[in-house]
Amino acid sequence: MNRLPPRRPARRPAAPARGAGSVRIVGGRWRGTRLPVPDVDGLRPTSDRVRETLFNWLQAVTPGAVVLDLFAGSGALGLEAVSRGAASAVLVERDPAQAGGLRAIVDRLDAGGKVQVVQDDALRWLAQAGPQRFDLAFVDPPFAGDLWEPALAALLPRIAPGGWLYVESPATQAPTLPPGWTLHRELRTAQARAALYRGPVPAPEGDTPSREGADTLAGANPAT
Repeated sequence: MNRLPPRRPARRPAAPARGAGSVRIVGGRWRGTRLPVPDVDGLRPTSDRVRETLFNWLQAVTPGAVVLDLFAGSGALGLEAVSRGAASAVLVERDPAQAGGLRAIVDRLDAGGKVQVVQDDALRWLAQAGPQRFDLAFVDPPFAGDLWEPALAALLPRIAPGGWLYVESPATQAPTLPPGWTLHRELRTAQARAALYRGPVPAPEGDTPSREGADTLAGANPAT
């Protein structure tokens, strides 16, 4: 009688490597550059697909813009903007190790003249920062922190007239913006809501305010 060979103990699956994930810059001069995503509590980078859609919405706005990436994390939003022609970007990141990693990426891309990495709490930085205004700001905080209301209250006065604001939040949660801010476009995934807003556009003296053309970008449809 032939005997079956002894059964080998099942191998346990290898644990995923911490900090092994990455996202990539999807357009512009740094297209394809991988940005590491370390295993940091609350770090949830905007997906490549959502960023590609967002920057299609912003294609007429990004070139020459002064940008703020308030909860920078992987830096994907701010660096994508500069890759696509933004004049400059400030990346604010609280975690010291992650901020150091962002500085290393900026050095590798030789982008120090355009990208500033600030290691600080976002709300504290907003309270202490100088008078600089931004044409485009990204707000994508850790979802567990419920930081949208205080962050937007401190940030909106720093956005230039007619400027643009991107907010990412849980799929069932839509932060409330003050009167004058218009929802331009939005999309939802199973996990998140991605929304692009435009700020109030002051009418020239003597002109009657008109909404025609104020809330659309070249090649984009209004929000539905």
